[in-house]
Amino acid sequence: MDGTLVDSEKLWTIALDDYAAHRGGALTDATREAMVGSNMTRSMRMLLTDVGAPATEADIEAAASWVAERMAELFADGLPWRPGAQEALRRARALGVPVALVTSTIRSLTEMALETLGRDSFDLTVCGDEVDGRNKPDPEPYLKAARLLGVDPADCVAVEDSPTGVASAEAAGCLVIAIPCEVPLAPGPHRVLRDSLTDVDFDALGELFTRAA
Repeated sequence: MDGTLVDSEKLWTIALDDYAAHRGGALTDATREAMVGSNMTRSMRMLLTDVGAPATEADIEAAASWVAERMAELFADGLPWRPGAQEALRRARALGVPVALVTSTIRSLTEMALETLGRDSFDLTVCGDEVDGRNKPDPEPYLKAARLLGVDPADCVAVEDSPTGVASAEAAGCLVIAIPCEVPLAPGPHRVLRDSLTDVDFDALGELFTRAA
């Protein structure tokens, strides 16, 4: 979702920088880059460590609550679409392809983002706080989505923007359309690199879906 469908990674940067300043520190570029695609718990642990603050479970929960509240404020102002994302969701619906949203973002913020994305754009959503701690790059988020859709992960195409997300989808057995946003993505045997969703041939994907069905 973040960085793939909506250009919200920049909003995360604002919230994370604000929290780092709140704790009297500054988030380094290297740590911010490593956070892209990660779930809230892992990101907060990295943030606290980066600013030299304690990172106990209670500290992580408090940081997550602070950042989630700040993100809710930013999400409330609306989310800009990534290039081609809105049309991609419409095209997938028109082709009858089952679609799952698999995001590391927590459910409460995802629900806000769905006001922009459209709840009817997806058959189901899997959020970062719904995989029992087995977050990306673990394959579980994509495996869970495939189970809920009733499909083989090998018949799925994932669209991802981060190394963490790509690793998760590939480990689950999915083919990946990799579209970098905030961080570069390297070529790989189970991924197709594209500059944006406007470069994806959804008619060809629809034909693959029809043959698989």
